[in-house]
Amino acid sequence: MIPAMSDSASSNDRLLARSLDAVWHPCSQMKHYTRFPLVPLVRGEGVWLYDADGKRYLDAVSSWWVNLFGHCNPRINAALRDQLEHLEHAMLAGFTHEPVVRLSERLRELAPSGLGHCFYGSDGASATEIALKMSAHFWRNHGQSDKTRFLSLANSYHGETLGALSVTDVALFRDAYGPLITQQATVPSPDWRNAEPGESAEAFALRCAGQLEAHLQQHHATLAAFIVEPLVQGAAGMAMYHPAYLREARRLCHHYGVHLIADEIAVGMGRTGTLFACEQANITPDFLLLSKGITGGYLPLSLVMTTDTIYAAFYDDDTARGFLHSHSYTGNPLACRAALATLDIFAADDVIARNREKSTRFNALAAPLREHPRVSHFRNTGMIWAFEVDTVQTDFARQCFARGLQQEVLLRPIGNTVYFMPPYVIDAETFALLVNRTLQIIEALP
Repeated sequence: MIPAMSDSASSNDRLLARSLDAVWHPCSQMKHYTRFPLVPLVRGEGVWLYDADGKRYLDAVSSWWVNLFGHCNPRINAALRDQLEHLEHAMLAGFTHEPVVRLSERLRELAPSGLGHCFYGSDGASATEIALKMSAHFWRNHGQSDKTRFLSLANSYHGETLGALSVTDVALFRDAYGPLITQQATVPSPDWRNAEPGESAEAFALRCAGQLEAHLQQHHATLAAFIVEPLVQGAAGMAMYHPAYLREARRLCHHYGVHLIADEIAVGMGRTGTLFACEQANITPDFLLLSKGITGGYLPLSLVMTTDTIYAAFYDDDTARGFLHSHSYTGNPLACRAALATLDIFAADDVIARNREKSTRFNALAAPLREHPRVSHFRNTGMIWAFEVDTVQTDFARQCFARGLQQEVLLRPIGNTVYFMPPYVIDAETFALLVNRTLQIIEALP
């Protein structure tokens, strides 16, 4: 039941009460919202979100890492309005349409060489499911049906559906469903925070690659694929590592006959300083996964890009050898059109070059954070910043979030890791404000 509201209740309070009565919110313990209330939003503009009472919040996390070019971007809005007048949706089984063809062609031109085929889903977890199934099915079609196992990095995150959870190494998400999933193996993460004193990020990455090789050498006969988040492991607390690990992973997977799956759901579309994180290692994975920023944060869309070799293994007269995976909204025209508008902005505004300039400028602005005595492991890759806060507070993440809202800043720490992953349209003045408000939050915490 909706709690009784007085006539003087604010617009925020009314929307909040209705939401708590009817909506089961994701990744949440609903009871916590009695102490840390939801934020009722009514509009967005650029890097700002606004509640029903007109208060604004700086979206420092791009609304779960999806928004690239600001809320209510006029160019993406215009593209969607135009598409609405032509085709809102049609099934992709037995049919096709211009937006999905154009998007596939554009991505083939932009992605690492050799990734010429796109298979569409709705969200990041479904992209992971598609890649895992496609890899195992490839080996079956190839006459190697024993290759059904998967390998991932320690502390990895690849989604919360059952297949994706099997390669996700975050206990909070995985353990409750342990009896339902096939637990897969992990190898040590090249997260440079774990390097020995004096050991460089590259040297540590190569040492971890040696441990990967030892595992592949022993288990390659039953391994279908190794899945990684290139350069940055998000849910691990923005764990960053040297691209040398990716180069070695590509070489080793090729040598031992194991597919390499690059999960760029969070780190693709320019987040790491290149359009695709794999570019920084100059490699082509067997599968490249995209979602989140691909539509600029507008509509659900994911896709798996793969090679001619993978595609050819399914091309046959026998239906059972085809890849029999689908969902109702595969390749939705509106979502594809939003993605095309997003790629248009990348091209027209020379976004990658501009982001590199911003990253350099913003690192200088962040110096007070880097030098703060309670901050450690300050790090940056592309348009992602992260650091750990030394605190005795057991519920630091929730307190930081709540205090951030009081300071008009939307932060969503992972444990005691605070990170910034703002929309690319953020300017220097607003980034400086983000740094200053974050400093005030840190100073106020016990």
